[in-house]
Amino acid sequence: MKLGIIGLPNVGKSTLFNAITKAGAESANYPFCTIEPNVGIVSVPDERLERLAEMYNPKKVTHTTIEFVDIAGLVRGASKGEGLGNKFLSHIREVDAIIHVVRCFDDPNVTHVDGSIDPIRDIETINLELIFADIEMVEKRIEKVKKLAKSGEKKYLEELEFLNGVLRHLESNQPARSMSIDPEWKKYFEGLFLLTSKPLLYCANISEKDLSDTAGNRYLKELEAYAEREHAEVMVICAKIEEEIVQLDDDEKELFLSELGINESGLERLIKKSYKLLGLISFFTAGEKEVRAWTIVNGTKAPQAAGKIHSDFERGFIRAEVVSYDDLIKAGSYNAAKEHGLVRSEGKDYVMKDGDVTLFRFNV
Repeated sequence: MKLGIIGLPNVGKSTLFNAITKAGAESANYPFCTIEPNVGIVSVPDERLERLAEMYNPKKVTHTTIEFVDIAGLVRGASKGEGLGNKFLSHIREVDAIIHVVRCFDDPNVTHVDGSIDPIRDIETINLELIFADIEMVEKRIEKVKKLAKSGEKKYLEELEFLNGVLRHLESNQPARSMSIDPEWKKYFEGLFLLTSKPLLYCANISEKDLSDTAGNRYLKELEAYAEREHAEVMVICAKIEEEIVQLDDDEKELFLSELGINESGLERLIKKSYKLLGLISFFTAGEKEVRAWTIVNGTKAPQAAGKIHSDFERGFIRAEVVSYDDLIKAGSYNAAKEHGLVRSEGKDYVMKDGDVTLFRFNV
């Protein structure tokens, strides 16, 4: 999973990126500090994996990972190349989902590219640039299909009609993700690789003093109302606090979060939200050699989940021996779970569930 962190310059993108990846990307108080995207690979924290490791005492514990990409601050005119915009837009095209950091705090020491704090204006500045880039992409495809449609072939005429519908939607300043797409047109839609079709999470960056009482932050209220109209989610974070959290050991971190009245770090919350956004779940394999987490799309069947481990597992799939994580923990061991009839034998049509602890049987 690859998540792109975007936003206007100086909204806290690189500070947040530093905090969640400990990568030390430069976060200076001027636009275009981040020209090439900074990339950080992060292990996904999962308490269930740690519990399984305690049970199996394996030689190796392997977390699943997420790749975060800190993309330089976009500015008005980016779709026309302003601020090296075209280069930055191409980086966004490569990610699975977008984390849009929005500044919701006042600080005279941190300049704003437009001179004042206005989260809705900031969002619309970026959204419009992404929409303009998408319009250009759709127009190019229309020109190509128009030539093909001269043959009178039905499929090209239908695609042309579909593309014109997409263009009208974008020209009304609506992101592609808000379009209702019939299943028959999905392949054409996905083939456009539109920036505004990507799943989106707004990340409201607030000040430390607002963390304990977000109700008084008018910028946050405006953002939440806007996101609700867009059917998008908002996650509240204080990038400066997250930067402090990563410097602490586990005990200090727990105490620090407790004092702030927070149960989880921003990274943990961001990962959970991102999994939900992309419709992802985790299953586990466990044994003396290795306890490991695997990420799959919700709805994946057992043979395809086995294929995540090795193509031979999918090709020669026989069955999956599955026990839910909760049942396994209650039983105390795999053998005890088996004795209680909690380990199930599942075939090719079994749809994997989040937390399944699985042993795949195969033969090639």
